[in-house]
Amino acid sequence: MDSPDSDGQVAEQLLRLTRRLHRIQSRQLEPIGITPAQFRLLRTVAHYDGAPRMADLAERLDVVPRAVTTLVDGLEASGRVRRAPDPTNRRVVRIEITEEGRSVLRSLRNARKAAAEEILAPLTAGQRDVLGGLLTALVDGMPERRRC
Repeated sequence: MDSPDSDGQVAEQLLRLTRRLHRIQSRQLEPIGITPAQFRLLRTVAHYDGAPRMADLAERLDVVPRAVTTLVDGLEASGRVRRAPDPTNRRVVRIEITEEGRSVLRSLRNARKAAAEEILAPLTAGQRDVLGGLLTALVDGMPERRRC
């Protein structure tokens, strides 16, 4: 039977791993001039079929709308996204990814792959599969618990 102390150790290890991954990712994003949060927003915008509203992005990213505004400001200043009026409601602003934004995403895919390879290097293919399954179980279990 697992003890509460071993659960605490696992949680601490996950936090340390998350910080390490964040450091590696930040190191790889820095030369491109994008923060991890901006990268996450850019990826999110790119995954929508159409241009999302700011509120859609805030909900998807689980952040307050003001945080999205700040991220969009930075990405817009660098030419990676643009604000566009909604064709049916002039009060609504939609966020579109630009060609520059798509180009950045293509180059960042390689950076993410390199970061993952660096983190996972000590594991065998079988261990990676097990870890992937465990992480999926943890991630998939989170929303239900938070909403209850």
